[in-house]
Amino acid sequence: MRFLHTADWQLGMTRHFLNDEAQPRYSAARRDVVAALGPLAAEVGAEFVVVAGDVFEDNHLAPRVVSQSLEAMRGIGVPVYLLPGNHDPLDAGSVYTSALFRQECPDNVVVLDRAGVHEVRPGLQIVAAPWHSKVPTTDLVADVLAGLSADDGVTRIVVAHGGVDVHQADREKASHIRLAAVEQALAEGAVHYVALGDKHSRMQVGGTGRVWYSGSPEVTNYDHVENDPGHVLVVDVDEEDPARRVEVDARRVGRWRFVSLRRTVDTSRDVTDLDLNLDLLTDKDRTVVQVGLNGTLTISDKAALDDCLEKYARRFAALTVWESQTDVVVMPADGEFDDLGIGGFAAAAVDELVAAAKLEDDQSDDARAALALLLRLVDRGAA
Repeated sequence: MRFLHTADWQLGMTRHFLNDEAQPRYSAARRDVVAALGPLAAEVGAEFVVVAGDVFEDNHLAPRVVSQSLEAMRGIGVPVYLLPGNHDPLDAGSVYTSALFRQECPDNVVVLDRAGVHEVRPGLQIVAAPWHSKVPTTDLVADVLAGLSADDGVTRIVVAHGGVDVHQADREKASHIRLAAVEQALAEGAVHYVALGDKHSRMQVGGTGRVWYSGSPEVTNYDHVENDPGHVLVVDVDEEDPARRVEVDARRVGRWRFVSLRRTVDTSRDVTDLDLNLDLLTDKDRTVVQVGLNGTLTISDKAALDDCLEKYARRFAALTVWESQTDVVVMPADGEFDDLGIGGFAAAAVDELVAAAKLEDDQSDDARAALALLLRLVDRGAA
């Protein structure tokens, strides 16, 4: 038996740093990756798809988002089992119980809206642990594992969402998934694979090879936070084998990248190198970059840096300065403004700005900014 394990679609997600025209493309990409599961399922012969939580970004979405999302799921062509997670729990305002969802939900889409066993076909069950609020008070997985029969000839796939205790700083939190209980159920043959959602990076949990986070199929955060997003897991369970041997194969389906860069900028050469590095990044319309910069620059070099960042902010889906990782000191160099070709009152004003820029007071930043603007205007005039 073969199926697709995915999670954390978070359809309807917005990213505040995206350019105005990039946000619609990013939203479309998140739907497109869902639609792409159809050809993948056909290629590998997947019997069904499980989505381990956070199908939607939240429970309060524009009707268009819900309708377009359901249409993408319809095109998958095999049964799709949706688990409510922390972003879209089965609370009083759940998207899953809305009139629009109920009216437009395709026949191949099933919401795992109750905890426990769901029959897929004779001999195959999904054991679901849906969220009914954003703050569970118990280990939802332990709750559904209790009472399952061991080695009874039924293949069981657990579909759950949340953090596993061994990966959490506060391991004693009541709602964490207890890995020991999961591995005990696996060892007893009560369940045979555990499909998890919540972590947006692909990750195996424990050493059994049967517990996985699929990660989000399309990136949602920078690569220093999410180190391996953009995958769907193809899971094989050998139903002829009494031990239900499991094989997991990751398939990349995501197309966007969120990249974090850290660079030291002390000279004009460093600024040129940054320009070259940014230029080498491909697929700029699907790439988001944040840049952390440290160093000391002359006002001329800082103006060149600003030009560089502005240029690539237009070319990438977004380019922003990583504020928490940025500390660039700007100081005018001796003679830096001697060859501007101006004289008289204007030259005297420039000399006053240079003197102010070298001070360490509240007005020095304004003076440096004014000098940088002057240099950029002079350069553009010469061009």
